[in-house]
Amino acid sequence: MTATHPAIELRRLHRYFGDTRAVHDVSFDIPRGEVFGYIGPNGAGKTTSMRILATLDLPTYGDALVDGFSVVNDPDRVRHRLGFMPDSFGTYPSVNCYEYLDFFARAYGLTGRQRHQALRRTMSFTGLDKLAEKPIRGLSKGMKQRLCLGRAMIHDPAVLVLDEPAAGLDPRARIELREMIGQLAADGKAVLVSSHILTELGEMCDRVGIIEQGRLLATGTVAEIQKGQTQQSEVEVRVLGGGTGLQRWLSQRCDVQHIAVHGELVRFTHAGGREEQAEFLKQMVLAGFRIAQFATHEKTLEDVFMQVTRGAVQ
Repeated sequence: MTATHPAIELRRLHRYFGDTRAVHDVSFDIPRGEVFGYIGPNGAGKTTSMRILATLDLPTYGDALVDGFSVVNDPDRVRHRLGFMPDSFGTYPSVNCYEYLDFFARAYGLTGRQRHQALRRTMSFTGLDKLAEKPIRGLSKGMKQRLCLGRAMIHDPAVLVLDEPAAGLDPRARIELREMIGQLAADGKAVLVSSHILTELGEMCDRVGIIEQGRLLATGTVAEIQKGQTQQSEVEVRVLGGGTGLQRWLSQRCDVQHIAVHGELVRFTHAGGREEQAEFLKQMVLAGFRIAQFATHEKTLEDVFMQVTRGAVQ
């Protein structure tokens, strides 16, 4: 397929299990070279969407395309273009790393020199080359996750779908995994990744999609999603001489809430973006307050997630 096609495209995807709408009318696309974070509470529909993309399940309605091919009409072509890393995966404890990856290389039809090159490339990228002869039962959690990532990328797919890849990893292993995912995107692959560790996704993803009760609530960058919500900024102001006077002044305003004073330090929430904040600071100065510090807290992915979702389950 040509590079003009999105690498991943969900078209009004539905998946029902009886009365449960696991996925309901979900549409988004992911271009090549992008890391897309798929977030939502447990049971929101993330894994169901990913299983459909991996051709492990069929949609009730709608379609999903991988590199331009339909998971419904061209599942074989999809499987050769997609690597799937599930949240849990089976291994054979007595098999070593090389044998495990070699098995999946053969399963994808790689033979001869092509297979050996794929094994060398994958083991070098994941850092498993030094552990080639080590049985899987002797691997740490982090190394097993690398092995599963290697299994997903052994056939050099255009698309990677990673379901909770950082679950249970220590901080160093999470950082190293994040770097590997970034490198895969830099190499032109589209990466769809789900995780409950929102700080990780906020640092690695170009865009995110927020899903709850099977419905896609928002997609875009954190800043783009914020624009569709009521903007609330956490503000911290230091006033020379004490903050009591500023507290009284702020309490008269309808765009300020949750005022707290600690000596010269005043904290509160303010409704408005950067333009409104600049005007707000100007008004404080003109009112005679000696402002020594004015700082706002930028919203994180966690903040946006809590603002967009309602905590509903089904």
